[in-house]
Amino acid sequence: MSTPEVNPAASILPSPQDIRDAALRIAPAIRQTPFYKSETLTAFLGGPTWLKLESEQNTGSFKIRGATNALATLTDEQRARGVVTASAGNHGLGIAAAAKELGVTLTVFVPRTAPAVKRDRIAEFGATVDATAAKYDDAEVLAREYAERTGATFVSAYAGREVMAGQGTVALEILEELPALRTIIVPIGGVGLASGIAGLLRAEAPGVRIVGAQSERTNAMTIAMAKGRPTDIPDLPTLADGLSGQADAGMLAQGQAALDDIVAASEEDVASAIAYLWIEEGFKVEGAGAVGVAALLAGRVPHLEFPLVVVVSGGNIDDSKHKAVLSDNYKSG
Repeated sequence: MSTPEVNPAASILPSPQDIRDAALRIAPAIRQTPFYKSETLTAFLGGPTWLKLESEQNTGSFKIRGATNALATLTDEQRARGVVTASAGNHGLGIAAAAKELGVTLTVFVPRTAPAVKRDRIAEFGATVDATAAKYDDAEVLAREYAERTGATFVSAYAGREVMAGQGTVALEILEELPALRTIIVPIGGVGLASGIAGLLRAEAPGVRIVGAQSERTNAMTIAMAKGRPTDIPDLPTLADGLSGQADAGMLAQGQAALDDIVAASEEDVASAIAYLWIEEGFKVEGAGAVGVAALLAGRVPHLEFPLVVVVSGGNIDDSKHKAVLSDNYKSG
């Protein structure tokens, strides 16, 4: 008797049921974010193009979805020991909001380069913020060491079925609005958002093409998928700071299961997309949230099929940085 073939992705990605359970669990803490048809992108690209505005989510990004689901599924004993995490900023905000609601003690390790708007708001929720790490990967090392030392529960910003299932609720909302979806473009850092989205789409809308987007200075996953092995890259200044970090073996496996393609936009592309989203559409978006639009405007995404959705993943950008991007784009234009 032959052994049934097992799809490796099935053991990595959350199931549609995981995602639907998460949607019920997190509903009181999140909002169903706007689903906006961009007439300018539709005209430019030649087919109906929509923006899923997670930049308008509570705490300013999709991260609150996975963070809330992860904390909601902890045992009472785990909650009593406290929680620790590492974050480039948005995950810290999401989990800080969830921790405050549940009365859980939280410590968040962020890189010292994390935007002040994110660091300050994490602290306002009552979490302890440690910003001594030079970069995101160092912050994660410190957070895991803290968990070992204190017994606190480490909650990843991108891995773990509960986190990914929470992020996958974005796809539930999109399919509800647009069942004819053919292409979705998703910002890629640790691949948690894309993994959650793929957990639903691979099972229930397998014809949808899932494309990841990064910036050229946060392109560890782009390189890792091209070479088929984990990749580390230099920690360079970037507008897409929320996507910074290496692509380890676990992330690579998630990326291989979740993505049909991945592209990287230049820093100039990202700056132009931030300016475009504000000037043409009226949306204030951070660099990590703008990379999908950046890749489209720069013609970096091949084989477009419509209808197309771009996930705009976050809107937490320092006012000074936003003004500088707009000023530079006005000058160059």
